[in-house]
Amino acid sequence: MYIYPDNLKAKAKLWLWELKDVAVIGIGLLLSVLALTQGAGMFLLVITVMYAFLSIRTDGASILDYLRCAVCFLFLHQQYFEWRQTP
Repeated sequence: MYIYPDNLKAKAKLWLWELKDVAVIGIGLLLSVLALTQGAGMFLLVITVMYAFLSIRTDGASILDYLRCAVCFLFLHQQYFEWRQTP
């Protein structure tokens, strides 16, 4: 019997994020604090907070996943349509 969810097949999570997202958010916050102390502005902090919000996972999906799928569908992958006249 496994105690870990999904018989060791689930990704590791911390609060509402996967561990990869927590690492990216932590590094982004560190760099944005360094940028703020050097007087470079709040742009990096805004980007980090937006990424943190978009990468929140509920029920195995995040807003960032939906945005990636939408961009791929609309802009990156060619759509193939076949028109036929049915008799």
